[in-house]
Amino acid sequence: MKRRAQLSVILALFAPLSLFLLNANCRMPQNSETKNMPVNTASPANQERDALSIHRRAIAIDMHADTTQRMVDENIDLSQRLADGHLDTVRMKDGALDAQFFSIWVEPQLYGSGGQSASKRADVQIEAVRALAEKHPETWEVATSAGDIRRIAEAGKLAALMGLEGGYAIDEKLENVERYYRMGVRYMSPAWSVSTSWAGSSGDEAGRTRGLNDFGKEVIREMNRLGMMIDVSHVSDKAFWDIVNTSTKPIIATHSNARAIANVPRNLDDEMIRALAKTGGVACVLFYPEFLEPGWSEKKKQVDAEIAPLVQRASNAEQGSIARKKMARDRVRIEEYARRLPPVTVSRIVDHIDHIVKLVGINHVGVGSDFDGIQAVPTDLTNVADLPNLTGELLKRGYTEEDIHKILGGNILRVMEAVERK
Repeated sequence: MKRRAQLSVILALFAPLSLFLLNANCRMPQNSETKNMPVNTASPANQERDALSIHRRAIAIDMHADTTQRMVDENIDLSQRLADGHLDTVRMKDGALDAQFFSIWVEPQLYGSGGQSASKRADVQIEAVRALAEKHPETWEVATSAGDIRRIAEAGKLAALMGLEGGYAIDEKLENVERYYRMGVRYMSPAWSVSTSWAGSSGDEAGRTRGLNDFGKEVIREMNRLGMMIDVSHVSDKAFWDIVNTSTKPIIATHSNARAIANVPRNLDDEMIRALAKTGGVACVLFYPEFLEPGWSEKKKQVDAEIAPLVQRASNAEQGSIARKKMARDRVRIEEYARRLPPVTVSRIVDHIDHIVKLVGINHVGVGSDFDGIQAVPTDLTNVADLPNLTGELLKRGYTEEDIHKILGGNILRVMEAVERK
């Protein structure tokens, strides 16, 4: 009797626990697709803290921002928190961005696709980046190598790097590739949205059939020799394949997404992503909704047609330089796009990252925001201070801290080191 009484007590104690475990087991999904998925049980507040701490431990590198043109044309003080735009020193520190590749961009429609005007426009921008570091040595330092980035980040400062967007400034002279390398440029794309005579662009009619000519292939070999990264963002499909078949070093796309999701010529198709990865390279996702969201580009074209009179009126009213007229046109676009076009979130950016990772693995994806060169941004990634939101979304998708560190900058550091090796 005593043993039966003890058994009854034990059963009574364990019955509620057994019932709880049974019910919990019934609620758990049992299909093969979900049973091995990572489960994030942290509260939203804890998730946010985890994302920020993981983000701050990484060396975060943005491969492309057009803030350089603002420094030249608007004479902005990048050391202050700016009321507009996407990037400044204060917001970089808020967003824990350690290194910024500043785009040295020559717009051929305004400055020509070669000649003295194009070279001068590039040189002025390079001087502006160098002046930033000279005026604020406590905060900024110009970097030209992966080792520089690591050292500057370790010192708690910001690294300023430069990439030539479009090869217009080299003026079809091979010796100018080395000239810009010596000035600190560490990547170059052969063309922007307008084809050069030696490289096709994804943005014009000539690029439909133009790849690299013999001079273009010489440029690629010279970049390999010097240790300058080759950027395939903006080049035509034919030029892309000519670059892949010519380069002996890893290649990068500094601001391109997956064409399988957003079918626009600037993005890379799956075959291109695989080929880029085989070189050891990295595809860096950008934040402009046109290259993120399916159908957004078509909607934008419709809006552009509707607002064309407003854009032209703003340009005519601006009495300043051609650069200031362009700024006036862009201000109208920023306002009207925000009102008329559908919002996009950081989740869509991670969709593109997911796609690239599934195709070629975690070692071949990075970040190239295109900040200050775009007229619309994701609603939850409106400027560089919001960059930890990207890390937060990656955590939600099950990426590890090691994965995230690779995406934010580790993969690019690896490519830089490979390209630097003689």
